[in-house]
Amino acid sequence: MVQLSDSITALDGVGPKREAAFNALNIFTIEDLVSYYPYRYDDLGARLPSETLDGEKATFKGVVSAPPVLSRYGYKKTRLLFRLLVEHDNIGVSFFNQPWLAKQIDIGQEVAVYGTYDRNRQTLNGIKMISASTDELAPIYPASKQINAKTIRHLIEVAWADVREHIPSLVPQPIRKKYHLLTRQKQIEEMHFPKDADWAKAARRSAAFEEFYLFQMRLQLLKIADQQFSGESIDYDVVALKAFTQKLPFTLTAAQQKVSREILQDQKRPIHMNRLLQGDVGSGKTIVAALAMYAVVTAGRQAAMMAPTEILARQHAINLANLFEQVGLSVRVELLTSGMRVAARRHLLEDLVNGDIDILVGTHALLQPDVLFHHLSLAVIDEQHRFGVSQRAKLRENGMNPDILAMTATPIPRTLSITAYGEMDVSIIDQLPNGRKPIETKRLSHNQLDQAIAFVKEQVASGAQAYIVTPLIEESEALDVQNAQAMYESLQLSLPQFKIGLLHGRLSNDEKAEMMANFQKNTLQILVATTVIEVGVDVPNATVMVILDADRFGLAQLHQLRGRVGRGKRQSYTILVADPKTDYGQQRLDAMVATTDGFVLAQKDLELRGPGDILGVKQSGVPEFMVGDPIKDLTMMEIAQQEAIATVDTPKWDAQMDNQALVDYLSRTMANYRYFD
Repeated sequence: MVQLSDSITALDGVGPKREAAFNALNIFTIEDLVSYYPYRYDDLGARLPSETLDGEKATFKGVVSAPPVLSRYGYKKTRLLFRLLVEHDNIGVSFFNQPWLAKQIDIGQEVAVYGTYDRNRQTLNGIKMISASTDELAPIYPASKQINAKTIRHLIEVAWADVREHIPSLVPQPIRKKYHLLTRQKQIEEMHFPKDADWAKAARRSAAFEEFYLFQMRLQLLKIADQQFSGESIDYDVVALKAFTQKLPFTLTAAQQKVSREILQDQKRPIHMNRLLQGDVGSGKTIVAALAMYAVVTAGRQAAMMAPTEILARQHAINLANLFEQVGLSVRVELLTSGMRVAARRHLLEDLVNGDIDILVGTHALLQPDVLFHHLSLAVIDEQHRFGVSQRAKLRENGMNPDILAMTATPIPRTLSITAYGEMDVSIIDQLPNGRKPIETKRLSHNQLDQAIAFVKEQVASGAQAYIVTPLIEESEALDVQNAQAMYESLQLSLPQFKIGLLHGRLSNDEKAEMMANFQKNTLQILVATTVIEVGVDVPNATVMVILDADRFGLAQLHQLRGRVGRGKRQSYTILVADPKTDYGQQRLDAMVATTDGFVLAQKDLELRGPGDILGVKQSGVPEFMVGDPIKDLTMMEIAQQEAIATVDTPKWDAQMDNQALVDYLSRTMANYRYFD
């Protein structure tokens, strides 16, 4: 008799080859097998043709009214035809490439056939012959080339016969009672062997909640484990921080003040901070980060800021240095890049380890083994979705286990914030600085491009600046899209009165920096660029963003690009030039025109694209769930999160008898985490 914890190889017929096939489906134990659920059910309950829609799969039960005819066509292909009298309807039935069925069908015989109904032709394209005693709902399992669904189903039946009486519930009884959930034993039984559609629905609801709850429990325990690191309390100078904010040339918004308090409170606590600061483009995250970094400096410690590109890192270093100088503070900010000369790099690293540098800004160059701090207490990671988990861990380990403040201007929909970032505390800046005007967004077709260029000419003539963004650098035979080089040359001819620059990823870092510096100084009035300017470029005088072939960009990318304008007090505009050929492209552009709210767009993007690679890197997407859908079942996910938090907040929850099955399960599945050491 097998046990839940036994390897899948404990079942007869599962040797090394079949074990490997199961492992590829993430099935390693008997427990994994019995909780490997069907992704849908075929309704095998017999019905009448008059009750069946065109193209619908259905089971017809009747009497064979004409002898079967087997014919051949093509290379080794067969077609079996016969007629089936279903009450008053005499329909045609065809089976392709199943010639053996001819010997199983006789005129006058009662049979049941499952297939796809063509209502116009009154024919059923047969999929399989079924027994009259077959369950009305047939579970369909995810399978592979190495192991088919029929084998999976058979082994589930074998395993279930042994373990069905030994299935403890993982979701605590009070929670099951509160939300009317099935026990785990009943849930698994009705998922695999449903009595009817209502039982299957109830089982799926219970299984989805269990899946979400267990996921959220893992996240909460990860959070607890992270806080068990030896965090340090930052004894910052409150008076100095207050003076800093009072000397700023602007007043912090209520949202900025709120998140600043959350971050400073975390820094004061003697536990490790792991906080995500999210805010729409232009919402003022950088000044909040500067305040957190200055807090560290007032305590005699160091801060680091890591950006995804050298352009952005250089800009952060310049802006931070200018900011502190503007308010009369002596804070040393330095930039570390991969292209530094050897002697300059050596001197910088010596000053860093001696504690002479207060804030170090850089790209992934900060992660090099020879970059050693005197006392690193805060690591700020900008556009954090562009860095992997291992990179963040490296930065955290470099010093005295610094607090982590991750920032993103890619608004994260609720679905993602409670899944991909569920182990982090989240602060949201949900308002724009005072004086900012909403960006007007307009769509034009390619044959209206002249209108867009005329508008750019008008704006630039009035003293403003403009971006023109293209998807590619040079022409491509594969894609009929505008390109930066051709647009740059065209504008030089049509707008000779203006200085025009060209910025793309093939330029050296120094060339990019020089181009951006010239644009920021208004020595260039128009900048033709690829998406290298997507993140972080700050030119308040730029009021127009023209995006060519806008349907080639994702929603998040379009929103980031739009955020490069509207950073000053003048009215700004985004013009989307595109002729979308798909509904997906059309919907993205419609959404961009309809709203400038990044969180609304992020949720729309998630709905359009599904829970895959939403932020551009796989690890940052929504985790894969077998039963629940975190987009459609968002309310359930939120409830599961609340219940998981309540569970771990209960004193000695893991010692309570009702939670022992849950604790045992988490101990098995989280053996590498500190909480269970």
